[in-house]
Formats: sequence, structure tokens, C-alpha cells
Amino acid sequence: MLTMNDLKKGTIFVLEDQPYVVLESSHSKMAQSRAVMQTKIKNLVTGSTLNRTFQQADRLEEAEIERKKFVFLFAHRGEYCFVNEKDKSKRFFMKEEEVGSSKDYLKPNSPVDLEFFGEKVIRVMIPVKMDLKVIEAPPSIKGDTATGGTKTVVLETGARIQAPLFVEMGDIIRVNTDLGTYAERVEKGK
Repeated sequence: MLTMNDLKKGTIFVLEDQPYVVLESSHSKMAQSRAVMQTKIKNLVTGSTLNRTFQQADRLEEAEIERKKFVFLFAHRGEYCFVNEKDKSKRFFMKEEEVGSSKDYLKPNSPVDLEFFGEKVIRVMIPVKMDLKVIEAPPSIKGDTATGGTKTVVLETGARIQAPLFVEMGDIIRVNTDLGTYAERVEKGK
């Protein structure tokens, strides 16, 4: 059982038969009242967030989350197809809403981890850094780099991110998928 003091960022617990993850937590104590833990938590099934205050006496069940390795195969008409890394004969599909923001960085044959709560997939976990090809980028003009500016580029997955002015169409760049930001250029396009 988890107590109020165990509710740190990233802790996953069960509340009202639903898995939640702690996004933020802060311990507070007012003059003569008891200490409380103020948290911002996210429901891993519905994706909704809420603020909740926990008391010293509250006891919470730790969620049993199982993580399995899968490979993303393809997306078609809002459905995403995954296959188990060990048994490639078994495919299953998820709707675009269930995949969440991870869909912006999924390319065919990408390794992913799927988190299960019971039999339900609650999260698609992609690598923090992924190498993606730039398929659209406005042209750079000589002298642009003096200011260290950025421009919007389109990646092979369709995602749009801000990248430095020297990035061109055909380049392969490393993207931080947690933040949705440019990390570095891996290979210059031909």
C-alpha cells in the first residue's frame, strides 16, 4: 500500500479502480492543520487530469502495470497496427485516440513498449530519442544563421517541429519525443 508520502512524480497507483500517474506533487502544512499532499494526477485510461489532495490516513493500492515489447507495423484510416516482438503472427490494432501523442513519431518497424493494466493497453511508450527524416523544409538563406533562428520542418511521420535554419530536406535528425523538439542532426541529406 502507498501512503501520501509515496506519491512522487511518476508513481502509478489505483484510485476508484482506474490507474493514475502522478504528474506533480507538493507537500504542504498549514498552521495547525494536518499535512497534506497536493497532487496533479492523470488517468491512464481516459487521459484526463485532475488535482487531488491526499491526507495522511489515505492508503492507495500500487497499480500493477505490465510492460511488453512490440513493433509498430503501419497505420491505416485511424487504426495503428502492432505486432508482438516475440510472436509476429499475432497482430492487434489500436485507435488513433488510444495511441495518443506517440502517433506523431511512429514510423513503420519502430520498436515500442506497450503498458497494460489488466488486459487493456493504457500507454504506448516510444523511445525518448528517435531518428526521423525531414521531408519538407523551407529553404535557408545565406546570413540567416547569425540570429540562431528556427524554422518549421515536416518529418516523415507527418509531425511538425521547430529545427535550426541549417536543417534541409532529406536530412535525418534526432528528435526528443517527450518534448517534441529537435535534438541534433544525425545525417546530412544528399
